[in-house]
Amino acid sequence: MMEIAEKIHEYGVVPVVVLDDAKDAEKLADVLCEEGLPCAEVTFRTDAAGEAIRIMAKTHPEMLVGAGTVLTIQQVDQALEAGAKFIVSPGFDPEIVDYCIDKNIAVFPGCVTPSEAAQAVKRGLKVVKFFPAGQFGGVSTVKALAAPYTKLQFLPTGGVNKENLQSYLSCDKVIACGGSWMVKKELIENGGLDQIRQMVKETVETVRAIRNQ
Repeated sequence: MMEIAEKIHEYGVVPVVVLDDAKDAEKLADVLCEEGLPCAEVTFRTDAAGEAIRIMAKTHPEMLVGAGTVLTIQQVDQALEAGAKFIVSPGFDPEIVDYCIDKNIAVFPGCVTPSEAAQAVKRGLKVVKFFPAGQFGGVSTVKALAAPYTKLQFLPTGGVNKENLQSYLSCDKVIACGGSWMVKKELIENGGLDQIRQMVKETVETVRAIRNQ
């Protein structure tokens, strides 16, 4: 499971992808891989998620494809069957977390309180999602949660954008950030791949610049 976390740390940003039509998956994956960000969290907010994961995983085996907004055990199974390599849930659902641990699948449950962080630590998790980051205090809350739970790292998502990315990635308790600003649903649907390509390129460059400071 830590191998997945290490890859996510290497990328610095996990594109959070919402697709209404799975046919858009391959072209989006092309752009992400070509521009140096071969990673995606495909959310189960739409019915196309499972097939989109399958297409990305099949056409780009080098890509780290995971499933997001996973709310049920059935969705975990669907995601894994499609080829997902990690599971992300918006909150801390003990049933989902324990199920993934039993299957030795990387899982990043949402944690925004000390009680949730304690449950994660109790289960041996090293990385959790911090969602929705903007609404729960951002970097300052991450630092406060990390103070007693010194070995826990966070994946802030929700309200993260190119303007505040540096403040998050400059925190040593942040392994990476999840965000959709470079893969906006409207751009995907309207064929805005050139804009997506440019924003992905800028994101990769920003991460590199922050990490090299």
